[in-house]
Amino acid sequence: MRRALAPLLLVGPLLAGCNGMGGSAEKFPAADRPVAGIVAARWSDEESRDRRNEAEKIMDLAGIAPGMTVADIGAGEGYYTVRLAERVGLNGRVLAQDIVPEVRDKLAERVNRDRLDNVSVRLGAPDNPKLPPGSFDRVLMVHMYHEIASPYAFLWHLYPALRPDGRVIIVDDDRPTEQHGTPPLLLQCELAAVGFRLVEFRQAAFAGGYIAAFQASAKRPAPGQIKPCTQKLLDR
Repeated sequence: MRRALAPLLLVGPLLAGCNGMGGSAEKFPAADRPVAGIVAARWSDEESRDRRNEAEKIMDLAGIAPGMTVADIGAGEGYYTVRLAERVGLNGRVLAQDIVPEVRDKLAERVNRDRLDNVSVRLGAPDNPKLPPGSFDRVLMVHMYHEIASPYAFLWHLYPALRPDGRVIIVDDDRPTEQHGTPPLLLQCELAAVGFRLVEFRQAAFAGGYIAAFQASAKRPAPGQIKPCTQKLLDR
């Protein structure tokens, strides 16, 4: 799986035709909840996470298998990126994305150093992951959903990136967003507003919270037709 790579930022066929569909954040409803700040490029140290066998368990629960194409959104220092590369193998692909240029650059250096030739690294935007349409079996977001300032814009742009049976996999903690978590009802509500449905939910204390899987099932609404989630709605 590993051999020398020339470029620092890996740009291959996976990145061709990235989703450039219109819709700036201003066209979408604002989130009716606090947004956590990005405080670090890692959720926990890799040694502790491996002692809990976190990545292997999450990949098993997410159904990530050899040959799949997976996006690691908010990849940070690459804890999941390098383990996803091993899991999907030479016939699979991993796109690792972050919105902080310095973090993206350090991750690209790690990918080059480890000679992961099935991994591409790119820079995303806070309101748009910039994923190529119809390309991904799984889109993985681990302990970062609460940091998305414009969730409806972000999810709206993410929607076309999934393959017909693709899933969005979110790992987070059940606590308020300002405390670096996302209550499950809020998570389900925000994704449903853009056309995703919850297909699986499990507690995952070993990963610091829960794992939720979503599929794109309903028609994606136009930005102006999205009905945002409010605390009043969640309290019903």
